[in-house]
Amino acid sequence: MVSIGERLSSARVQAFVGRDDELARFAAALACDPQAPFAFYVFGPGGIGKSTLLRRLADHARKAGRLLVELDGRFVGRDPADFERAAAPFLDVAGTVLFVDSFEQCQWLESWLWHHFLPRAADGALVVLGGRLAPQPQWSSDPAWAGLLHVTELEPFSPEQARSLLVAARIRPELRDLVLRFAGGNPLALSLAAAADSTGWNREETWAPSADVLRTLLAGLIGEVPTAAHRRALEVVAQAHSTSEELLAAVLPEEDAHLLFGWLRELPFMESTHRGLHPHDAARETLAADLRWRAPNAYVTMRLRLAEEYMRLLREAPEERVWTVTDELFYLFREVELLARLRTWSREEEVHDRPLHPDDLDTVLRMAEETEGPESAELVRYWAQRQPQAFSVYRLVNTGRIVAFTARLALPSPPDPQDLATDPVIAAAWAYTDATAPVSPGDHIGVSRFSVYPERYQVPSRVIDLSSSRAQAEAARARGRAYGFAVWRDADTWAERVRGSLADTGARPLVGEYTYGLFGVDWRQVPVEAWIGRFISAPAAPVESGPPHGSRSAFDQAVREALSHWRDPGAFAACALMRARLAADFTDPVEELRALLRQAVDDLARDPRGVRARDALTASYFSGAPTQEAAARRLSLPYGTYRRHLRQGLDLLCEALWEWELHGSHKES
Repeated sequence: MVSIGERLSSARVQAFVGRDDELARFAAALACDPQAPFAFYVFGPGGIGKSTLLRRLADHARKAGRLLVELDGRFVGRDPADFERAAAPFLDVAGTVLFVDSFEQCQWLESWLWHHFLPRAADGALVVLGGRLAPQPQWSSDPAWAGLLHVTELEPFSPEQARSLLVAARIRPELRDLVLRFAGGNPLALSLAAAADSTGWNREETWAPSADVLRTLLAGLIGEVPTAAHRRALEVVAQAHSTSEELLAAVLPEEDAHLLFGWLRELPFMESTHRGLHPHDAARETLAADLRWRAPNAYVTMRLRLAEEYMRLLREAPEERVWTVTDELFYLFREVELLARLRTWSREEEVHDRPLHPDDLDTVLRMAEETEGPESAELVRYWAQRQPQAFSVYRLVNTGRIVAFTARLALPSPPDPQDLATDPVIAAAWAYTDATAPVSPGDHIGVSRFSVYPERYQVPSRVIDLSSSRAQAEAARARGRAYGFAVWRDADTWAERVRGSLADTGARPLVGEYTYGLFGVDWRQVPVEAWIGRFISAPAAPVESGPPHGSRSAFDQAVREALSHWRDPGAFAACALMRARLAADFTDPVEELRALLRQAVDDLARDPRGVRARDALTASYFSGAPTQEAAARRLSLPYGTYRRHLRQGLDLLCEALWEWELHGSHKES
């Protein structure tokens, strides 16, 4: 008869995926290969498969006839003598294999282990340590341990390995991509998703983790969260694409951002990048899903806090940072149907952009000729000579190889006759402006003229993401920009992709053998902030419509947009709040809605608790303070205190206006 242990081992073998190098190296050690390591140190974030690997290695050691000592760091006492007693066979019985899982829970023993315990191992003994933290660097770099210690940082499963796991779990083929998007290659998330097959799929055949799955994932991926402030910090990193200490301080002004950022930085599932902290995909999705399930209003509030901060940075950040702000703002609303059509945020294409260097020109011209023909290549040469600063070259992060280029031209009015005669696309753009709303002398248009990525030609990619972010940031900062245009070869496909964000001009200029589509927006009619604010706040509505009556989050975003444009009647007239029901009966909508906002802010002071909130809103939006820092100084408040009052003011104001929107109370006030 087959024992329970043998059946468990067999099941583990069948469910085990990947980790071939680790298995082979350990097998060599079991076979007493003199070149094999004595100590194996496996680390990685929660849920990455450390415990699964240790159990698989233990099965191998058991089959090899070795004596096993298996310890769990969560239950190891702080006295090294306790550890030594529990692991005594490792010192006394030849060939014993010691396994210590959850080693991060007894990490204080590390120096003692290397110095005093492991050197006393019995002949032929092996040790395997698994934890969330990397070993102290002096051990992995110590020449004495170089041939004895092997350190492995476990990576997420590749897409092929992850898919193999789901195939083995008999997840239906049409549903596997949904789970893969959620799990991001994290073995624990994949396994739980697979285990939930019978209960976790709804009738619409989309998968969302149940509350039980979320609790298990949170415990496995994140562990204990010390305080509510730490939980809120996790909720920030779950939604923000990357989180800096400054961003954390801005959206959690009442908390010690330095302390929280330091804690986040040490979490094993957190990656540090040049733009801030970036959680592993499975951890991010788990945190976000848990917050949506546990506190949907808090989820929306945190998103609006982040959006508010990004919009502030769009106005105030240094020039070189602005494009990253738009990229991160759009990432926050990446599930919005319009954005999902346009952008990818793919991490498989790790590219960075740099200005065009003269040495890059031959590569750029070759790319243009291969993808768009010699006529287009000559136009690239023409514009590279006239506006070299408009070009960006994209290189792979890991190799530095150039893979793409884009060009965003700024063309003043009146147009240069040579430009019109040389480039049919630019001629079509100026013809469109003349026919619809001519550009005044001294103003200009922006044209995203080229987007050439031969390996992913004119399909959504990180190159297009980054170039679009730069184009929108440039439009937000430019003075006198009348129009923005984008140019795509597959006009019909892109007409559908940009529907709701850019208008199809109908122009189809011919360059060589290819026809191109021209799509645009009149920034004089729709200011950039209003354009961004509309389609990130109301995912179900086209860009032309106002905030839907039933969407509180869209309404709150519209209020914030209106406040930001309160001092600019032209921009205010284009804001989404103008189409709300509370403004439907106004005879002079712009002035009456501006007065309504001012009155609603003043009304906050009727409650003594709202006086500071009223003052913060007034200083921020009505007094002409150029920045929030200036508004704080005007109120003689520390910046963090000012931000707290401003946050409270916005919440109270949106609540009051929402009541007016639903019940028409403003008519009685």
